Amino acid sequence: MRNYKALFLDIDGTILLPSHTIQPSTIKAVKQVKTKGIEVFLATGRPLHEIDWIAKVLDVHSYIGYNGAYASIKNDVIVNKAIPKQVVDHYYHVSKKLGHEMVLYTADKNLFTSLQAKMVQDFIGYFDLKKNDLFEPNRTQDILGITIMGATREDLKLYETKEPIYFSQVNVEGLTDNYDVIRKNVNKGSAIQQVLESLSISTESAIAFGDGMNDKHMLQVVGEGFAMGNAHPELFNFAKHRTTSVGEDGIFNGLKSLSIIP
Repeated sequence: MRNYKALFLDIDGTILLPSHTIQPSTIKAVKQVKTKGIEVFLATGRPLHEIDWIAKVLDVHSYIGYNGAYASIKNDVIVNKAIPKQVVDHYYHVSKKLGHEMVLYTADKNLFTSLQAKMVQDFIGYFDLKKNDLFEPNRTQDILGITIMGATREDLKLYETKEPIYFSQVNVEGLTDNYDVIRKNVNKGSAIQQVLESLSISTESAIAFGDGMNDKHMLQVVGEGFAMGNAHPELFNFAKHRTTSVGEDGIFNGLKSLSIIP
């Protein structure tokens, strides 16, 4: 068995079930992995101020958040890259013009362009977001991540700037036309590379599990990349392995296939 050193786990659709619960098999698997000296990271598009309870349940203390804009190993910050202010300004004006809503994530808040719109209420409800406030244009320099709500693929062309960005549809049943804004040079994969370099761990010794297209860079840069059975269909093209779904012990079964856990 290869000497694995790091494990990166997406949250929604990978760790979390649609019911916002974690399967006992996942908790068991993470605990067993840690006894082998493998450093476990939560690697998510979510803001880190919204995942405290998940980290506590899994006893995890290292993170990649905001789709790779921030990363820390325990209390040591490795990556902290805000979206350029001019890009945020452009997105704000386009969203107002097209009637879309957005959530813009800072280090401590989820800033929404509206708190009353139904699509916003549905989004807040699904992800059980707690630290919500209205976005104000004077916060444009603090934004680590953005999700656009209510947009079509055709609409997204109007958001394009010189900044190399792509749009990843949120892989959640019941929430349509929601897209994470992913920077091609700031993503989960680039954050993992920086984390591994700081730990002197080779990419071949790292494992990752994900289900959305915002996980594609992450699955590509590690030695063992797993797409969950419930993953976005296109994600399977970027994963070395396919495991079972989040509701069918996907993380446990994937780690077992590598003989990391019995």
